[in-house]
Order: sequence, then structure tokens, then C-alpha cells
Amino acid sequence: MGKGDKKTRRGKIILGTFGARRRRKKAAAKDIKPLIVTKEKEIKERKPVREKAEVKEVKAVAEAKVTKAPKEKPAPKSPKAEKEKKEVTVKAAEPKPKKEKKS
Repeated sequence: MGKGDKKTRRGKIILGTFGARRRRKKAAAKDIKPLIVTKEKEIKERKPVREKAEVKEVKAVAEAKVTKAPKEKPAPKSPKAEKEKKEVTVKAAEPKPKKEKKS
């Protein structure tokens, strides 16, 4: 991102180019352009907004409710046999023998 980079300001100065990062200085306004009179546009008449069509009334039709027969409950499942629990014996924690240092 230095002197050879075309996209940076520093690179544009070195290369002597102009662009979005380095704009040209505008020349003094020597030539004053005459004011151009713009023509007024004719205002077009707008068409009236359409009214929405009336919604026809719909007669309410009583729907016959269809009731489903209740589902039969399945027979209860037989209980599973319980797993045997193994007895765990807790041994007293014996201290480990300490290692001797080598000298």
C-alpha cells in the first residue's frame, strides 16, 4: 500500500494520476455560463381514484361438524424386569509411595 499502489492517494501522487481518491483542483471560474431558463412543465390532470367494487354478502352456511370416534386405548404394557444392581465396595484410599530423588 505504498508508492506503486494505483488505488491509494500516495500511489496516485507518485504515478501522477487522478481519480476518486485524488481529485483534480478545479480551475478558477473564468467563464461564467449564462443562466438557462427552464421551461415549466404542464401539470397533467390526474384521473380520479377508482372506487373499490362492493363486496357481495356471503350467506353463512352452517357446517355439519364431523365427530371422530374416540381411539381405543391400547392395553397397558407389562412392566420390564428390573436390572440387578452390582454392589460396589469402597476401598480406603492408600497413599502412594513417594519416589526418591536421584542425586
